[in-house]
Amino acid sequence: MHRTAVYPGTFDPLTLGHFDLLRRSAALFDRLIVVVAGVSHKATGMFDLKTRMAMIQESVAEANIPNVEVDSLDCLLVEYCCRRKIGVIVRGLRVYSDFEYEFQMALTNRKLAPAIETLFMMPNESYSYVTASTVREISRYGGDTSVFVPKSVHKHIEAYMRSHAAHVVKAGGGVASSGAFDR
Repeated sequence: MHRTAVYPGTFDPLTLGHFDLLRRSAALFDRLIVVVAGVSHKATGMFDLKTRMAMIQESVAEANIPNVEVDSLDCLLVEYCCRRKIGVIVRGLRVYSDFEYEFQMALTNRKLAPAIETLFMMPNESYSYVTASTVREISRYGGDTSVFVPKSVHKHIEAYMRSHAAHVVKAGGGVASSGAFDR
């Protein structure tokens, strides 16, 4: 029996925590489709859909994980799963505070499509504190993000920051004063 799972997210950017779940999920299923949300409700987003998908594809290629496919998501996740005949959604739980949101989402998905199961996975504990929001903020302050993201993603972040120099926060909080690291 051929088992396919979907791993959804915005991945803005892909972190080592995301990648840990991706790699481990790919080992559990014959095929893993990473679906990248085309629309993000996050006002502090960094990368467009095409770039986020490219970063994932490059990271997967570097790690030589052949059973991973990357696709975009422009509808309800359960609609995507039904259309592609996918029966499992993989979701990550980093910390306890993630559980409430993920539990609510899983129950909603079950109500909409009872045949689709949600599998919760925890990343390696060394990545449990890493969030894409934190990575974006560190980069905006000119910090080194290489310990939080795959190599190819780090290259994209560096290129983005070079081309968006006006977004880098100067010493003393010049641009932002809205995040955790400027207090």
